[in-house]
Amino acid sequence: MNITSPDIQIHLPVGSPALACVDIGGTKVAVSMADHRGISGKVSEPTAKEGANDALGQQIIRLIGQSCALAGIQLSSVESVGVSSCGPFLLNEGLVELAAPNICGGMAGKARGLPNDWMSALLEAPLRAAFKNVRVENDGVGALEAERRWGALQGMRNCAYVTWSTGIGMGACVDGHILRGKNGNAGHLGHTFVVENNEALCGCGLIGDVESLVAGNAIPRRFDSEGYADASALFSAARSGDARAIAIIDTLCNVMGRALFNVTALFDLQRISLGGSVFWHNQDYLLPRLQAFMQGKLPALTNGLEIVPAGLGERVGDYAALALVMR
Repeated sequence: MNITSPDIQIHLPVGSPALACVDIGGTKVAVSMADHRGISGKVSEPTAKEGANDALGQQIIRLIGQSCALAGIQLSSVESVGVSSCGPFLLNEGLVELAAPNICGGMAGKARGLPNDWMSALLEAPLRAAFKNVRVENDGVGALEAERRWGALQGMRNCAYVTWSTGIGMGACVDGHILRGKNGNAGHLGHTFVVENNEALCGCGLIGDVESLVAGNAIPRRFDSEGYADASALFSAARSGDARAIAIIDTLCNVMGRALFNVTALFDLQRISLGGSVFWHNQDYLLPRLQAFMQGKLPALTNGLEIVPAGLGERVGDYAALALVMR
């Protein structure tokens, strides 16, 4: 059967075993099932952030069961679980734990207001206790694999996927090789520095990194006192001609533009595809500003670079997890 997204068709072989697709973000966890009939049974909940530090792993196991029931699939028939997750990761005896700033409250402390004191969240260990085959990757890497296989990065040997959402993440491919690093953390663009700012606190404990300045959850922290309660309010005001909102967005694009330029300079990229809720819901406003930022900056590096919307659209997270386990 063909799995369709806007202008996208994905072919799963007839008789394919059931695969569980898990997308973990700082805001929500989504689980879908895939087999020869297509993708179905999508369920989602706010990301578990209370209780013991295996709460997220147990939540995923429960959601896989719910997704199976909704899709009419026997839980026992699930062959593999693909997990595309926000990070960073820690490896504990070879198994991935999350040290994710938007999930683990012990990293930045009470100033960020998360309802736990976790320094890490168990992830791979509880899943491997329940399922035979589990693959966990940085969500930027998962989305990159999906975009290279089915989306806007097909045929690209030097490319990156960047998400502008609750957090800021990236997956990069150089000379046809996807970069992972010692703990699978290559591509954590959100925790790099591009300007000096001694006020914005990131959930990782750093002050003034990209994520603390421009991420979806940074906007209300930084600008609620000016009347912009979230990204939607900020962009709505800008579209209405609010000069202050327009100036704020220009500043955000300046920060993100610098980050994208740095990535291009480091990896000599052909194309960057952008996704994530902040970008996707405001791409008409953001994309031309980010493209314009690159123009004329060290042409030897930036000439020929394309910055494009993710070809898989808002479903890139679903396909990211599938790309990790689909044969």
